[in-house]
Amino acid sequence: MKLQNLLLTLGLIALPIVIFGIYQQAQQAMATPLPVGFPAPTPSDRIEVKQYPAYRSGTYVYEGKLEDATGNAFNPLYNHISSNNIAMTSPVEARYPTETLDRKVDRGIAQVSFLYRSTDIVPQQVAKDIKVEDHPPMLVVSIGIQGAYSYTSYQDNLAKLQRWLAEHPEYQAIGEPRRFFYDSPFTPAPLKRSEVQIPIRAI
Repeated sequence: MKLQNLLLTLGLIALPIVIFGIYQQAQQAMATPLPVGFPAPTPSDRIEVKQYPAYRSGTYVYEGKLEDATGNAFNPLYNHISSNNIAMTSPVEARYPTETLDRKVDRGIAQVSFLYRSTDIVPQQVAKDIKVEDHPPMLVVSIGIQGAYSYTSYQDNLAKLQRWLAEHPEYQAIGEPRRFFYDSPFTPAPLKRSEVQIPIRAI
């Protein structure tokens, strides 16, 4: 058998295995529970207004290049939930400076949070680099995203939300924009789901 035909045969055999592995990873990521009362993720490329209930989080404050915020926060946050036997939920939240609403800002202070399943969870050990926060109910405008978790994607989709707000003067932005990351780092980039959101109020 010629080498070219052999490689083609091996490729045809391997392709279903790769697809099955990707499917399993996506299914596992989707099985991670949301905090109690959270709405379902916004479908990709859709913009919608969503109401969130009060929730509690363990939060790490990061300063530097905003694209590196979630990567730097992962280990401290994972240690926090592990040491307190707190189950992982989805999504991971990253809140960005309000300055990112006005211009292309790529440095600053970001707050990255692992969200608790319910507000009844009280950690017994809290490291110095983690703060436990209670967040009030929140109305947001949100855009669903599928694809790599890049900071450029955050900026591009934030601009889409700002255009939506300009077309809907019945709403006003009132707080820090944020991003929700729904899938694990091991999920293939094309399958990763996220949202960019701006807290709003009705005028």
